[in-house]
Amino acid sequence: MKLLLAEDDVMLGASMEKGLDLAGFQVDWAKTGDQVVDALGRRSYDVVLLDIGLPKPDGLQILRWMRNEGQTTPVMLVTARDAVPDRVAGLNQGADDYLTKPFDLDELCARIHALARRQGGRASAHIQLGRLEVRPAEREALLGGKQLALSQREFDLLTTFARQPGVVLSVEQLEKQLYGWSEDISSNAVEVHLHHLRRKLGEPWIVNVRGVGYKLVQRP
Repeated sequence: MKLLLAEDDVMLGASMEKGLDLAGFQVDWAKTGDQVVDALGRRSYDVVLLDIGLPKPDGLQILRWMRNEGQTTPVMLVTARDAVPDRVAGLNQGADDYLTKPFDLDELCARIHALARRQGGRASAHIQLGRLEVRPAEREALLGGKQLALSQREFDLLTTFARQPGVVLSVEQLEKQLYGWSEDISSNAVEVHLHHLRRKLGEPWIVNVRGVGYKLVQRP
């Protein structure tokens, strides 16, 4: 799952980035409001973690801009401002959730998964597609009840497809889901991970749409 972390506190941001990475999320970290706006203009994210007290512009200004631009990406405000008027202002301007500092990383991860489920129109924490079951929070995938041995990149690929069954995704879109903006990507990295994932699935769950990209097809 691709996250945009907007946090200007370097120590807290580094701790959150590391914890979220260990939890299996792909994180881009922006330290100023301008960096957040730039990132949102260039990439798509599953969830935005937005600090209200960002410099230039602040979190609430960014939130208003996002919603005025028609961006529907779920936004969780993560801030030290715990007064009721602050929470109400954030929610009324389009935030989907609100978490005050200090917080527990496990709770943050659970809330992120809940926001992603709601955005995808799912009530269950697991994604069931015929014999294939993907459990994002547990980072497990089962086929016919048997657990698949997947690498982190392979699991992230499968989860990306499973959240959008039938939707064709280009290699460029998949790269943006799998890698952060500071990571070096070899020219055929996604194709290599796709090859291994398709081999482990054993059946043509993920098919190539020539000249466009790849998609996951639901099998009985």
